[in-house]
Formats: sequence, C-alpha cells, structure tokens
Amino acid sequence: MYPVLVATVAVAVIGFVMGMLLITVGKKFKVEVDEKQLAVREYLPGNNCGGCGYAGCDAMAEAIVKGEAPVNGCPVGGAPVAEKISQVMGVSAGDQEKMVAFVKCFGTCEHTKQTSNYVGIHDCAAAAASGLSPWACDYGCMGLGTCEKACPFGAIHVVNGVAVVDRDLCKACGKCVAACPKHLIELIPDKAAYAVRCSSKEKGPAVKKSCDTGCIGCKLCVKQCEHEAITVENNIAHIDYEKCVGCGKCAEKCPAKAITLR
Repeated sequence: MYPVLVATVAVAVIGFVMGMLLITVGKKFKVEVDEKQLAVREYLPGNNCGGCGYAGCDAMAEAIVKGEAPVNGCPVGGAPVAEKISQVMGVSAGDQEKMVAFVKCFGTCEHTKQTSNYVGIHDCAAAAASGLSPWACDYGCMGLGTCEKACPFGAIHVVNGVAVVDRDLCKACGKCVAACPKHLIELIPDKAAYAVRCSSKEKGPAVKKSCDTGCIGCKLCVKQCEHEAITVENNIAHIDYEKCVGCGKCAEKCPAKAITLR
C-alpha cells in the first residue's frame, strides 16, 4: 500500500510542477495580439480564399492593422465589410468598384469543332501540358472544369464546352484566374456592359477556320468607338473600361460578333 501511495504523490507532484512550468513558459513567451487585429478579423468573412493576396483572413487582418493592406482589400466582403473595418481602423474605406470574373472565350460547341478526343486526367492544366487541345482553337477554353473546381463559391461552371461565370455568385477572389492554364479569365468591372469573348492571337483567316465567333482583328470596332475605348493588339480587341460608356457601337459593327453584351 505504501509504494502505491508514494507513487501517487510523486505523480501528483510532477504533474503540479509541470503545470506550473507550462504556465510560466506560456506567460513568458505569450504573443500579444493587437485588439484592433482581433476586431478586424471578426469582420472578415473567414473564407481564407486568398483573393486578397494573403494566406488567409488572419494574415489579412494583421496586414491591415500594420498598414500593409487597405481596409477595402477583401474582395469577398466587399463594401459592407470594408466599411466596418474602416470604422475599427479610423480611416475612410473609399470607393471600391465591384469586379467579377469574365471568360474571354465564346467557342461553344456551336461555334467551334472538336479536333481530338482527350482521354487523360480530367483537368485543363493536365490537358494543356499534354500539348493536345480538344477544340480547333488553341487559345480557347478547354472545358475540363479546372476553374470550376478552384472556385470556392460555385460561381463558375462549364456550359456547352465553355466556362461561364455567374456574376451574382462571383466574389472576384481570383482563384479561377490563377487556375486557368490558358489565361482566359480576367477580372473586369461588374458594371461593364460589353466585353470581348475571345483570346485568339491568330490572324483573321486562321481564326475563322477554328471558330466562327472569334475576333479577326479587323479594327472596325476601333474606328467605330467615339471614346477611344477600344484597341486591337496582337490581333485581338481590348476594351478600356475607364473610357467605355457602354454605347454598344463596337458590338454592332463587329462582323464576328466577338464583342457581346455581358
């Protein structure tokens, strides 16, 4: 009985000493967290999507408090979250333009043709690495849904061979932009009325052979625009949304109908 009692007391003493040691070490090496950082973190949505450019919402909150990130830097939270964080930080949130993802391709099954039967891993990056393209246009959407898998908000889906963005669900986190191996997706202002649904850099005749709705670089849209909001570079039209007024004249004159209403 005596050995058992001794062992019990010894364990209790060791446990007490270890507990006190842990408390002491914890206090000595405790990392103080700024109260502002905790308050900012509370308002961030917690998606940890990385769309702000930081590893997650904790890192974003720390960067905001340190002045390394703007109070309106969260694309998911948008203006409402920016306003709350600005009150914590005591600064103005400023105007934040809503952005959405846009797929620069309209080469659906009706507009282009299938040239090969890819049977590898169902992933756009894997297909691109193989050097094969299921469709006639080498610049078009591969339609294997890598962007769809990358989106944490279910805002992008492959429809009829081409990725399509649901503007109401898109948070402009940029995950799909980074995931697309063809670089077909970009973030544009949600208010944009028109957009160029093509990414081909081929010359006109080659474009027409692969897709009947591809931009042929004819520059009719450039001549039609009264606000100098559209240019043609590398055989593809580009819209400057800071200059565009949404009149639609470029779309009216586009012979390939590559410029469309969003």
